[in-house]
Formats: sequence, C-alpha cells, structure tokens
Amino acid sequence: MPLDEDPAGIAHDPKISRRGFGLASLAVGTAVAAPALAEDGVTETDVGVPTPDGTCDAAFFHGKKAAPGVVIIPDVVGLRPAFRRMGRRLASAGYSVLVINPYYRDAKAPVVPDTFDFAKPEDRAVVMGLRGNLTIARIDTDTAAFVDWLGRQKQVTKAKVGFTGYCMGGAIVVRAAAIRPDRVGAGASWHGGGLVSAAPDSPHLLAPKIKAQMVFGVAQDDDAKYPEGKTLLKKAMDDAGVRATVEVYKANHGWCVPGSAAYNEPEAERAWAELLALYKRALV
Repeated sequence: MPLDEDPAGIAHDPKISRRGFGLASLAVGTAVAAPALAEDGVTETDVGVPTPDGTCDAAFFHGKKAAPGVVIIPDVVGLRPAFRRMGRRLASAGYSVLVINPYYRDAKAPVVPDTFDFAKPEDRAVVMGLRGNLTIARIDTDTAAFVDWLGRQKQVTKAKVGFTGYCMGGAIVVRAAAIRPDRVGAGASWHGGGLVSAAPDSPHLLAPKIKAQMVFGVAQDDDAKYPEGKTLLKKAMDDAGVRATVEVYKANHGWCVPGSAAYNEPEAERAWAELLALYKRALV
C-alpha cells in the first residue's frame, strides 16, 4: 500500500478555518499557551515535546481526570485545525491526546498556507520535501520521545499508550508499536501509506516486535492499486501473533479527515467507532 504521489483525497479545503491555530514560541517540555477549559470539559494547550533533535510543537488535549495517553500522527499535510478537532473529540471520549507536528525540524505548524492545494505541483513539492526529511531514524526517536513525554504528564494514567495515524502516519504507528512494545498497547492506521513494500525496512516486517492490538483501515482506491497489500499485511500480523484487523473501507484515500476532498462522513464515523472500541479494550 504505497503512498500515492498525488493522493487527491488530501487536497486542501479552504472552508476549513485556521483561526486560532497559530502557535506561540515553545519552551522545551512546557506548555506555552494559556490553557482554556471548554464547554465540553476538554483543556487544549500548545506544548513543546523535547526530542533528541530539538522541540516538537504539538497540541495537548485532556479532561479533568487523568486518562490513557494517545498520540495522533497527522497526514502528509501536517498539524492543522482538522487534526486539532480530532484531538479534542478524542479527549472528550476519555483520553489525554497529543497531536504532533511531524515537521518540527523544518517549521512550526501550520507548515502550509491557507491557499495550499495538494493537487498543485508546487504546493505538493513543499510537503513532499518535508516528508522526505523524515528518516526512519528520526521517526523512531520522535515516537519514543512522544511516549516518554506522555508518561511524565499528570493528566496521563499508567495505562498503555495508543497511536493513531493517517496517510503517512499509518506507517509511523506501526513503527511506534514495534520500537516501544513495552508501552504502546494499541495502534490504528487510517488510509495508511507505505505499510507493505518489497523494501527490507517495510513496516509490515516489524510485526514480530509488536505486542499492541492493531487496526488497519484501507482506502478502497489504495486497495484497487495494490490489492495484495492487505493480504500480506494481515498474514504478517497473524504469523507474528498480533491481534489485528485489516479492512477495506468504502471510501477513498483521505476519507477520515474532515475538510479533505475525499472526506466520507459515514465511513469516517465507522472508523471512529472502531478506534474507540480498540482503545477501550487495549489501553489498560
């Protein structure tokens, strides 16, 4: 299931507002924006997560009580209002949620302007350049740092940590489960790219290192391009004894992200219900 060069489903929708999205300067490991308790009981704070390469800007959402920690890995366009809303929604369901900017080495979020359109070659080149800077070594040290940061927060319980990723984030979720099997109890990939390939570092080959429960939601157009991918992915998980579901959804790449060209509300809600069921049974 390689990542398409031009997954039109994640093209920018200008109707999605960026109001209130700007991030202030980040101090290492500390919150920098005054937290506000909203009517839904969720507090949102802009935070800086220390990593071996610097400080990752991120948004942290939590309720009034400590809850299991979850990390959201955005798609290739990065941290933006749609993912903040997903973080808030997940926190309101009973989790303490860290939504990260995967491109923090290059720029603070948001990394694209309001006029961004993935279908435009010049716009696409910007994010694909940022994506190209995310080496496996960097991804692994980042994800370990996110797990450790959550473990230090008073709003996070000692339960296992969950990861959920979209588009490129799907492969990162698999790596997170493999490099921190001691702490990652659940991983979910939605229209994930690059999960199965012939490369020796293909994420599906990490299955023997995974102890988490996994859910893979495959886009129907991705499946049409690489139908054997889902079979190879499920076999790898089964052979390793990983409890995993691999399902093709009746929606195209990007269907889970509000504001994307491919957003499919019924299938997005079905994926959301599956995510909550996964976390309920695995984050203990």
